[in-house]
Amino acid sequence: MTDRDAATGLLAGIVAFLIWGLAPLYFKALQHIPATEILAHRSLWSLALALLVLLAVGKLPDLWATLKDRRRLAVLLLSTALIGSNWLVFIWAINSNRVLEASLGYYINPLLNIVLGIVFLGERFRLLQWAAVALAAVGIAHELWQFGRLPLVALFLALSFGFYGLVRKQAPVESLTGLAVETLFMFPLALAYLLWSDSPTSNLLHNSAPLNALLLFAGPLTLVPLLLFNIAARRLNLSTVGFLQYLGPTLMLVLAVLVFHEPFSEGKRLTFALVWLGLLLYTADALLQRRRLRRQRDIG
Repeated sequence: MTDRDAATGLLAGIVAFLIWGLAPLYFKALQHIPATEILAHRSLWSLALALLVLLAVGKLPDLWATLKDRRRLAVLLLSTALIGSNWLVFIWAINSNRVLEASLGYYINPLLNIVLGIVFLGERFRLLQWAAVALAAVGIAHELWQFGRLPLVALFLALSFGFYGLVRKQAPVESLTGLAVETLFMFPLALAYLLWSDSPTSNLLHNSAPLNALLLFAGPLTLVPLLLFNIAARRLNLSTVGFLQYLGPTLMLVLAVLVFHEPFSEGKRLTFALVWLGLLLYTADALLQRRRLRRQRDIG
């Protein structure tokens, strides 16, 4: 891989995570619309754009082949339920002034992935991974003790996205093709909702041009960062992508505190600090493991 490829991958990864991190600004602009309606528009326009891109790059045969494979369709039906519910709760959280909790969910996600790997893929915990997960667990326990409740939004976002990644591993489908199938599964429900909803904004013919433009923008907002992330994943090593993934929730955290003025109490700061410390250990473990594997290759 050339330096130019690495630079392209790094730029693509940064832009992808910038878009994901700044997405709350978009959903806040639609705060007056129900989360279910925004989800319906997101799935419809993501499907339309995904089909156009697949047509443009000559990948529609991949989509037809996937639609004929019953096993992959069954797996993608489950992944549709997971990503659809993740999108819905994320949109609801943003528009319910819970951006801070949403960002916590995506900080927790890498640590949760360790647990899912152990439980479902037979992977082994390393010492630093144990410590990282334990710190995150202490942070969640502190949230329960401090506020008398679990951070349910954060846990749901982390769990749904974590299981989504786990399920998608069971159906080896290229990400754009997979998204097209998932949004195709959502299509009947999304269309039915918009046709029979009594929401005044569900009919595009009754909306202003700027509002319709915002609703249609849900398609590229979903698809563009996914395509950029794929470029980054192909050109960068895993540890670099791991570092970049913290950019999204960090931007959400900044937006929550500085732009949306959500309260960031001392108790909340301690919860985040424990999770951040866990992420530092997780990152250190990934770097050590990468160095160990490189040394083994050099020796071999």
